[in-house]
Amino acid sequence: MAHCVVPEAEAIIDAEFPVLDKGFVRLVDYLGGDRRVVQAARVSYGPGTRSCREDTGLIEYLLRNRHTSPFEQVVLTFHVKLPIFVARQWVRHRTARLNEISGRYSVLKDDFYLPRPEDVAAQSADNKQGRADAPFEAEAAREARACLAEEQRAAYAAYKIRVDTGIARELARINLPLSLYTEMYWQIDLRNLFHFLELRLHRHAQKEIREYAKVLMDAARRVAPQCVTAFERHVLGAVSFSPEEMAELRRRLGADGGGGGLSERDLARFEEKLKTPAGGSGAAVAHPTERC
Repeated sequence: MAHCVVPEAEAIIDAEFPVLDKGFVRLVDYLGGDRRVVQAARVSYGPGTRSCREDTGLIEYLLRNRHTSPFEQVVLTFHVKLPIFVARQWVRHRTARLNEISGRYSVLKDDFYLPRPEDVAAQSADNKQGRADAPFEAEAAREARACLAEEQRAAYAAYKIRVDTGIARELARINLPLSLYTEMYWQIDLRNLFHFLELRLHRHAQKEIREYAKVLMDAARRVAPQCVTAFERHVLGAVSFSPEEMAELRRRLGADGGGGGLSERDLARFEEKLKTPAGGSGAAVAHPTERC
C-alpha cells in the first residue's frame, strides 16, 4: 500500500499554533488520510477507480453506523505545550502514546498559565465541575489574576532556590502549581482522536481543554478532511435518545399515542437535547469521570 501524502497536512507540519497564553499545538507527523481509511475499508479491492464522491459516501457510511476500525489506520503525532491541569485531564484518554517532559531530568521553565480576565468566573450553580458563564466584574477579575500571578512567582522563586542550592530536581519541583506549563509528544489514531474530540469539544468540558481540542480538530481536518466532516455530521452534530425519549419524540411528532414515561428530571434532559444546536456542542454527554 503506497504511502499517503496529504499536501494540506504537509503544509502545517511543525508549524506552531498558539493556544491559551503560552501554549501551542504542533502537528509533528501523520500516517495516512482519507484514502487510507477507504483502502482499509475496501481491503480486498485495492484503490481501484472509485470516485471522490464514492469515497465520501463510504466514509459517511462508516461513521454513521459506527464501523470505526478503518479510522485506526490514520495516526497523528502532536507536540503540545499545555498547563499541567489540562494535561491531567488529557491523559484520561488512555488510548494514545505520550512522552512528557520530566522535572526529574530538566529544570522546568518559568511558564505559567494565567487566565484572561473574561475567563475568570465563579463556580457554576448548576454544574459541579465548571465555572459560571458570566465572568467576574472587571475589578474582581483583575484582583484574582494578580493573586494567581503573585502565587506563581513565589512558587517558582522557591523552586529555583531549591534547585540552585543543590536539592534534587525531583524534590525541588513538588510544590509547583498545576498552572505550570508542561510539554509532551502525543500520538493517537483517528478513531480515538474522534473520541477525545467528542468529549473535549463538549460545552461541559473545561474551557481551556476545549481550546486545545479546536486546534487538534483543525489539524485532523488537514490530514483527513472527509473523515472530519463526517465526524462533525454524525457525532458532534448528533444526539442519542433512550427508548423512553424516542417514545416521547414519536408522541410529539404524532407518530403514535405513546410517551409520557419520562420523569421530570429525564424530561428536562430530553428538552435540553432538543434545544442543543448542531455543529459541535451537541455531542453526547459522557460520564463525568471521563471529562474530569
